[in-house]
Amino acid sequence: MSAKDRTVTLTMIMEPHHANLIGSVHGGEIMRFMDTTAGCTAIKYAKNICVTARVDELQFLKPIHLGNFVTCTGTVAYTGKTSVEIRVTVDTEDIRDSQTKGRAIEAFFTLVALDKDGLPTPVPAYVPETKREKELYEHVKTRREFDRQRHEAAKKKAEAATTS
Repeated sequence: MSAKDRTVTLTMIMEPHHANLIGSVHGGEIMRFMDTTAGCTAIKYAKNICVTARVDELQFLKPIHLGNFVTCTGTVAYTGKTSVEIRVTVDTEDIRDSQTKGRAIEAFFTLVALDKDGLPTPVPAYVPETKREKELYEHVKTRREFDRQRHEAAKKKAEAATTS
């Protein structure tokens, strides 16, 4: 599968209805845009409807202002049996000064592919090719294992709390 089948880029300009109370872009607007980008990327890759199951930590690196171009890029970074992990980056550009550009945020979204009955369905295996793709793949694989262990520990703790 080619790199273009694993990547989606969406761009929009930030308008007044995207603003928060202090006049910059509301974080929730950016999160929604990121989720849409992740969804489009996963659907394109899996060739099935995909739904968001998890969002990794979101840390805003810089504010996004009204009038900025915002470009979200989603790229497949890892696949499980029925899930696709998408790295979403958000870059911003001041339209009045095309020299003012920068990364505003990035995060990983996990989406699950669904069949026509709404049940999880297998996705094509992702095999990273470039050095950077292999690094991202290993990063996600390690984080997923850590998250799985943390989830299992929390489940055991909750079960113990209900039986005591």
